[in-house]
Amino acid sequence: MQNQKRPGAGPGVVPGAGQIAAVAAGNGLEFYDFVTYSFFAVQIGHCFFPHLGAEGSLLASLATFGVGFLFRPLGAWAIGRVADRRGRRPAMLLSFALIGVSVTGLALTPSYRSIGPAAPVLAIGFRMLQGFALGGEVGPSTAFLLEAAPPERRGLFTALQAASADAAVLVAGLVGILLSFLTDAAGLERWGWRAALLLGAAAVPFGLLMRRTIGETLHGGANGNVSALSAAPGLPVDRVQVDRVPVGRMPVRRVAVLGLAMLAAATIGNYTLDYLTTFAEATLHLSPSVAFRVTVIVGGCGVACDLLGGWLSDRLGRRPVLLVPGLLLLLLLLPAFALLDRVREPAVLLGMAALLSCCMTLSNVSMIVTIAEALPRGLRARGLGLIYAVSISVFGGSAQLVIACLVHWTGSAMAPGFYMFGAVALGLLAAWRLPETAPGRGRLAAALPAPGLAGGSGDPAGLLPDPGSSAAITTARRLATSSRRPSR
Repeated sequence: MQNQKRPGAGPGVVPGAGQIAAVAAGNGLEFYDFVTYSFFAVQIGHCFFPHLGAEGSLLASLATFGVGFLFRPLGAWAIGRVADRRGRRPAMLLSFALIGVSVTGLALTPSYRSIGPAAPVLAIGFRMLQGFALGGEVGPSTAFLLEAAPPERRGLFTALQAASADAAVLVAGLVGILLSFLTDAAGLERWGWRAALLLGAAAVPFGLLMRRTIGETLHGGANGNVSALSAAPGLPVDRVQVDRVPVGRMPVRRVAVLGLAMLAAATIGNYTLDYLTTFAEATLHLSPSVAFRVTVIVGGCGVACDLLGGWLSDRLGRRPVLLVPGLLLLLLLLPAFALLDRVREPAVLLGMAALLSCCMTLSNVSMIVTIAEALPRGLRARGLGLIYAVSISVFGGSAQLVIACLVHWTGSAMAPGFYMFGAVALGLLAAWRLPETAPGRGRLAAALPAPGLAGGSGDPAGLLPDPGSSAAITTARRLATSSRRPSR
């Protein structure tokens, strides 16, 4: 398949701001719709499961939220396959169209009191479709941003994907605050949560138009890698890094195992922070307006720290930005929850949410970039999507339900803290086993001992610029030129 000439990203062409915004904004819109359900879990439970009582309806609502996660791996495989064979652009268009159908359908589903058991059945069906679509979104969009970026700015470019998701959290929180001021608790239950979802659905046509303008980053990689690098005169054949057989990179199975462990930890941590909105209402008995402020805090800190973390990972290396904030989070986690358990005040809740969110999100981008950089281009969308989707499905879909059950069984507000502590500790152990993958490791990265790789090469992290890119060709020509210079 030949690369079509489009006014966007292509092999060796860094896309413009509009192209990058199209991917990041579309990703943000999808996450807005997905996380809005989480923030309105109490109201949605009352709408679809009123016959189960207050506590039972919340648990049923969270279980319905978790159902969508079961279909993420299927979406990651199916849509990721499209991305790795036909291109990133058609895959991102498909996932975005499916999210529009699912969100609109859920928002317009009548209540249990109107149509009986058919209401929760429809709600579960739309959650399944939504999970399938979002499972297929992460791999292609992350692969596009990574491949479109100059090698020395991969962290910052990929940070836009995470930042757009946290911006969605921020917008969802602002919408929740606005609705809580416009109506009372009964209004939120009757129509407020539906209005929040429909706001996201209304943006779907705009998002589809934006994504139709993006270019393609796949075809210059899998089909043109060898020829592009070999075209550089004087470059030895053993320096050619073919994406299908990446020289010096970690085995794919090891990347998958360590990636699953890290993303499981990040998922539990992020969804625990997201659950603070429900936790503030259901356990701390604070007002909805205070609860939604937590969402704004988490989202705002997430956007800032995602971008900062991506920038730092390009300057200092991936491993330092993975390990240092994670260790700080581990030290602060239990004292923060203990303080909240003793002093159940809005100021304590908001301060704790800001502190933990900053520590958590600083390392998220380095985690995603490290996994993506360790995967070959021809498997990148599918591989990253599956690793992400499996970890999200198992631990993200169950996180809020597990936390609610732990709080119910123990009667302690410390339960979420202990659950998150164990997850973060496991993630740090996995992160320690990963090598540095950033081109041009920073001083702090060089100071950290890194695990050795079998089959070493002149590029231990396996991160020469992607073959077929302008950076790779330029690097190859410089190497060839230097090899022809007479020695003195």
